Amino acid sequence: MHMKIGVIGTGFMGSTHASAWKKTGADIVGFLADPPSEARQIAQQYEARAFSSLEELIESADVVDICSPTHLHSEMAIAAARAGKHIVCEKPLARTVEQGEAMLKACRTAGVRLFVAHVVRYFPEYALAAGRVQAGDIGKVGTAQYRRLSYRPKKPVGNWFLDEEKSGGILLDLMIHDFDIARWIAGDVVSVHARKVTSYRKDSPADYGMVILVHASGALSHVAGAWAYPPPVFRTGFEICGDGGIIQHDSDSESPIEALIRQGTSEAPDVGLPASPLAESPYDLEIADFYRCLTEGGEPRVSAEDGLAALKIACAAIESAKTGQAVELEPRGERGEKVPKPGPELADEHIASKGGRR
Repeated sequence: MHMKIGVIGTGFMGSTHASAWKKTGADIVGFLADPPSEARQIAQQYEARAFSSLEELIESADVVDICSPTHLHSEMAIAAARAGKHIVCEKPLARTVEQGEAMLKACRTAGVRLFVAHVVRYFPEYALAAGRVQAGDIGKVGTAQYRRLSYRPKKPVGNWFLDEEKSGGILLDLMIHDFDIARWIAGDVVSVHARKVTSYRKDSPADYGMVILVHASGALSHVAGAWAYPPPVFRTGFEICGDGGIIQHDSDSESPIEALIRQGTSEAPDVGLPASPLAESPYDLEIADFYRCLTEGGEPRVSAEDGLAALKIACAAIESAKTGQAVELEPRGERGEKVPKPGPELADEHIASKGGRR
């Protein structure tokens, strides 16, 4: 079965998704972009159409792949759902929780699939770590630390990434990856406390965010993100601590110390992307997983509900960074029931086991 794919957005992620779709054997029917000249250029490469309107693309496709700026996701996805089309949406799911909820509702009502491209779940180090935690290899998770450090996204014109009303800034656009992973590893989040540099220095040429997540299990996750490095640097890492062991990863472990100086310009994509040791790209694995679900049935590694949950965490972090106060969430169990707030016992037990050090 060859499904017809229409791709919205032809920047780095739109091009990456198109390449991945081609490898599945799906038919790429065309692209939509602003300005239209960008769609024409990539359409020639894939022998596809350059659509002039969203309506034309939706009418011609079985699957609408949305790689547009974040604030446009909701209206595009809802239009596609109402037309009975399946949807792949680049992360984050939407700009606001209300928009994300409206997307899921529209897809449920129309009976179409919604896939959210949280690609970090397809990176081997994160997938292996989640598998070992779920297998009980390190016991109960007490604390975890995640970091994602890159340069500020750049575009020749109209850099919407730096407009927080459109992108949500570092807490939504970048750090949502690790909010999703933290929840995957330690379960639902009940409290979010965040700080970021640009809350206090609006004109800062770089941004840095730090967020503490309290999970319903009692575990604590610390997430750090940066748009501060010189291009093309992108570094990631994590440390997951349980009462039976620790799992660690550092993307730069072969360089224990290095000076990184911001100077001049260098060749780098518009958006920082981590490297992967896989011969096959995690982006290819992600799209292949979605295509398998569309053609054969089954569930993907990351669900639409996971995408919404990560969005709620990120939006709570944005609110917390503005107010300086922790934001409480109300996670739900598998049957929709409220999950009680955690006590400090689990985290305290873990800290005690480390001699008082977190």
